[in-house]
Amino acid sequence: MPVTKSPQAPAASTAPPPSRGGPPGSTRASLRAAGLAGSLLVLLAVVVLSIGFGAKQLSPAEVWHGLFDSSSPAYTVVHKMRLPRTLLGLLAGAALGLAGCVMQALTRNPLADPGLMGINAGASASVASAASFLGVATFNGYVWFALAGAGAVSVLLYAVGGGRGATPARLALAGAALNATLYSYVSAVMLLDTASLDKMRFWTVGSLADARPSTVLKVLPFIAAGLLIALALARPLNALALGDDAARALGARPALTRAASIAAVTLLCGAATAACGPIVFVGLMVPHFVRTLTGPDLRWMLPYCAVLAPVLLLGADVLGRVLGRPGELQVGIVTAVLGGPLFLYFVRRGKAVRA
Repeated sequence: MPVTKSPQAPAASTAPPPSRGGPPGSTRASLRAAGLAGSLLVLLAVVVLSIGFGAKQLSPAEVWHGLFDSSSPAYTVVHKMRLPRTLLGLLAGAALGLAGCVMQALTRNPLADPGLMGINAGASASVASAASFLGVATFNGYVWFALAGAGAVSVLLYAVGGGRGATPARLALAGAALNATLYSYVSAVMLLDTASLDKMRFWTVGSLADARPSTVLKVLPFIAAGLLIALALARPLNALALGDDAARALGARPALTRAASIAAVTLLCGAATAACGPIVFVGLMVPHFVRTLTGPDLRWMLPYCAVLAPVLLLGADVLGRVLGRPGELQVGIVTAVLGGPLFLYFVRRGKAVRA
């Protein structure tokens, strides 16, 4: 008698159900892109405030005529003072934000900041030496000494901190030691040379007040080069975060990535410090905030930092001008007041230095 086979139930499908909201990666990317567009709008608003507010009160109509009418009484104020100041704030803010982000990624230290790790202090010490001993008094001279000082301290910090075996704690300690030593040297040089003190007393606290159109044009190539290098490092630094062996397997070259990172930080910090003086905490605060929006992916962190760091710097500059009327508070003082409590918060919550 033939045996009849009972029909078998169809095998359960192991394929995941179709996504109803689109791929999660594309949704995340869309949100990040929308956030970046919103950040650009915030930056535009801060630029408008920076041009519109100052020690001399001008109405919106006067500011508008000062921008486009060369016969307007406000033309000199807007074009010779506020517009260069705003453009320099944009460049310096982007430079410091990108430098801080690159440093934190390279050293794996969330406390890495050009102002805290001694990079700005190296540029300042070099500029102070040039002003006091060589009589250098112009940006054309400052910038080369600032780049040399920032580069030397970047290499020294990495070497003293342990090179590839550096831990966040060792880097933080090395940076704090270099920072204190170099700023003590700057103070000694200026106290012993009253002429240098008079020339650099506003520069040493960080200021945009002396911005001139020529300064903006001269600093632009250095910051643009550093910005391009930093943005090109997004993928290699992402790979380097997995370790040297994994980075090589992904096609990255760890030694070249580290050298390019130091070059980018040197260009960005050296040029910004030469033009504005040492400004602290911008490179610390902005990457921390951006990381909460984008996660650790540097392909998004770096563009966000390049946009939001100028928001912080220009916002602090506008706040200093408003609070200090009829004079002004230098932007370096305002960022220090804002950044100090945040630094203590990171340390207190245990989100900062880990060996």
